[in-house]
Amino acid sequence: MSTFLLEIVTPDRLFYSEQVNSVTVRGVEGELGILPGHIPFVTPLQVAPVFVKTGNERTTFAVQGGFVEVRKDKVVILAESAENPDEIDLERAEAAKERAEARLKASKRQDEVDHRRAELALQRAMNRIKVSSGKYQ
Repeated sequence: MSTFLLEIVTPDRLFYSEQVNSVTVRGVEGELGILPGHIPFVTPLQVAPVFVKTGNERTTFAVQGGFVEVRKDKVVILAESAENPDEIDLERAEAAKERAEARLKASKRQDEVDHRRAELALQRAMNRIKVSSGKYQ
């Protein structure tokens, strides 16, 4: 079974660097499955999990936006942040979700910038909660 190098890079560190069989990301146009030999491209990512398959093992990471660059034999995900499920503080994510929902109810779209920030905060919190609880497995 052929593989390619997957690197997930955040502003803080090289989060992940392994040979993998496939990776699934959610771009702005929808979900993308990437296999060895995929045509090269670059696209922005949504706040969503990244699924990595190596042999019979499937790993899920919480990725908070960024870009994916597919090259001939390498895929690079430049992410704002990335977390393993066991690194996620579920209580903190639940609290962030509640704060974001309260801000969304209070804003009522009067302040478009604040409303969008609250929507993004809610997306990030929901992504962390789902990845942490294994809902995407």
